[in-house]
Amino acid sequence: MSTRVSRLLAGLAPSATLAVDAKAKALKAAGEPVIGYGAGEPDFPTPAHIVAAAEAACRVPANYKYTPTAGLPELRAAIVRKTKRDSGLEITADQVLVTNGGKHAVATAFMTLVDPGDEVLIPAPYWTTYPEAVYLAGGIPVSVPTREANGFRVTVEELEAARTARTKLLVFVSPSNPTGAVVSPDQVAAIGRWAAEHDIWVLCDEIYEHLVYGTAKHVSLPTVSPELGDRWVVVNGVAKTYAMTGWRIGWMIGPKDVMDAAINYQSQTTSNISNISQRAAIAALDGDLTAVDEMRHAFDRRRRLMTDMLNAIPGVTCAEPEGAFYCFPNVSGLLGVSLGGRIATTATELAEILLEDIKVAVVPGEAFGAPGYFRLSYALGDADLIEGLERFASLVAAG
Repeated sequence: MSTRVSRLLAGLAPSATLAVDAKAKALKAAGEPVIGYGAGEPDFPTPAHIVAAAEAACRVPANYKYTPTAGLPELRAAIVRKTKRDSGLEITADQVLVTNGGKHAVATAFMTLVDPGDEVLIPAPYWTTYPEAVYLAGGIPVSVPTREANGFRVTVEELEAARTARTKLLVFVSPSNPTGAVVSPDQVAAIGRWAAEHDIWVLCDEIYEHLVYGTAKHVSLPTVSPELGDRWVVVNGVAKTYAMTGWRIGWMIGPKDVMDAAINYQSQTTSNISNISQRAAIAALDGDLTAVDEMRHAFDRRRRLMTDMLNAIPGVTCAEPEGAFYCFPNVSGLLGVSLGGRIATTATELAEILLEDIKVAVVPGEAFGAPGYFRLSYALGDADLIEGLERFASLVAAG
């Protein structure tokens, strides 16, 4: 029996993080006092010089037209400079494809590299999009469990245990969404050597590269693992670093033959990205990092505050994240416990109780391949951050 929707899309899971955010915003629009920890979206405005560049671009008729599919030459050149500055990775402009945000770059990378039946290793907990984007490309997502005791940092041993003859690609993310884990430079290099030894491609998602705290250090895997040769793709964007989630500018970089195929694919799907957003992104990448540093300092303070408040709640434990802007607390101690007269047996059910009873929206760990956990973003204002966690603590205390 045929269905109205293709089998491919019928088998696609919706974005859990966007679903939670949408539900929270709908309730807030209806007058509910909802506090949402769901979306990974900075609460800061886009820096003024970036907005000014977009305003100026709106008055230039050339920006009303198509650009080359791969992006404005000036933006591709800016990405080359930024990549050298921040990653120490030397590339050329023909290795750059400008995409409709980082998520689009991820999906394009899988579509470009993965054949049906290829296995893609995805360390868990993982961002919800990775396995679904692999699925859309016809690949087989393979979850690689990591350990909370090791800070959720994937090891070579864990990767080797998951490797098969069909393994084509590894997804490597540091700093991590959802855990905030940052892999040490030595371990990054070791993972790169392992991938090189087994002829495995690596997709490096570096979207949170500037959001690291304390003594943690981000390094780009292709830079510290030259043994990998050109079997890598890096995806990145302006969304998290410059508070530009809605501007939708990301990029994909890699070897020229791969990029030629990716550009060809984009030419038949989205064509070019918004001219105005591209002009704004040039201003972001060529500008200084003063505003970025100010945002990072605020996130640093909030991560410590959120971690302390979560650990003060009986039944909740939370390691201090080293990067990104998420806490990933273990809430298994609250499962099977009466909260407001209701008992949750999963983190998903617990999240439903929080939303319905105290109007607090979080993303349950099941969405990230990690049952028994929550992801909470601390990229929201201090007052809401504190108020929501106080509600959570009061719910638990009341039993």
